[in-house]
Amino acid sequence: MDKDELIKCTENFVRENLADAEGGHDWWHIFRVWNSAKHIAETEDVDLFVVELGALLHDIADSKFHDGDEEIGPRKAKQFLSSLGVENDIVEHVERIIANISFKGGKEKQKFKSPELDVIQDADRLDAIGAIGIARAFNYGGHKNRELYNPEIEANLNMTKEAYKNSSAPTLNHFDEKLLLLKDRMNTTTGRELAERRHEFMIQFLDEFHKEWSGEL
Repeated sequence: MDKDELIKCTENFVRENLADAEGGHDWWHIFRVWNSAKHIAETEDVDLFVVELGALLHDIADSKFHDGDEEIGPRKAKQFLSSLGVENDIVEHVERIIANISFKGGKEKQKFKSPELDVIQDADRLDAIGAIGIARAFNYGGHKNRELYNPEIEANLNMTKEAYKNSSAPTLNHFDEKLLLLKDRMNTTTGRELAERRHEFMIQFLDEFHKEWSGEL
């Protein structure tokens, strides 16, 4: 099986597995990240095959939807890629990308780096900010039955990994605790450039939100 066929098989596998996923972490999230990753990769010295596989499989089993199990995603990706006969070094690289791509709270340090991970991570972070990022945040908040906003509950910028995973804070807190931090955590020049406009859109949204909340009609 050539690389194009392997990519197509992976696309089909992901579409099938995420058919009933929460709207912010469904196939269309994967599709956007996949396209963004390919775009960013054009300006980076990376293995495009690894980038595409990693982007397609990065949320194949998000720990948020599997009782916090951070090993299920890498394990599922490994089993699938190995079943297709993908080379072991590529399988291992994709595993490590999946295990290290996620934002895990303000204090948590990333344990693995590679140019391919940098590209996919930027693509994933771009989908977490801007107009789509706002929509995804509130969709997930609704899925978890969280408050939109509660001025009595302040954002926590110093959460541990476990505190971040277990947080049930209002959705608006997520902007200060994660989304507004992502612009300055982009890895690539293209990622940083694309993040600027999306970040500014979130700032405008939050300004309008607080004006309306406070009664500035």
